[in-house]
Amino acid sequence: MRTAPAESLRFGERYAHLRDRRLAAVLIREDATEDREELSALERISCHVHRRWAHECISSPTHVIAVTGHRWCRPCEAEATVAVDELTGDVSVACTRCGQSPATPATRQILRTCRASLAAAIENRRPR
Repeated sequence: MRTAPAESLRFGERYAHLRDRRLAAVLIREDATEDREELSALERISCHVHRRWAHECISSPTHVIAVTGHRWCRPCEAEATVAVDELTGDVSVACTRCGQSPATPATRQILRTCRASLAAAIENRRPR
């Protein structure tokens, strides 16, 4: 999906400083799609807060959402960590207290989004 010129004008200035123009294009496209309510903020593969690929900043405390269970272990009432291995493509989530991966829709969404983000970033690094 290409970014419409109007969307580039509306959201593009926000990412003008980014050296990675492909990441900037994804950020603009996802901002516009989210704004049209066609994409959930939790399904993005880019992060507009950190201006990075989602898998690169998912470990930030900003991404802990106890209410929805994102990076949260409800039984332990504790934060969960996310590990992303860029070489193998492995993504895992573990509670900081019990060490288990929370078996929740939010955890499955994090795994899905981080894998998609990693795949996009790898594809982005390939010369065109």
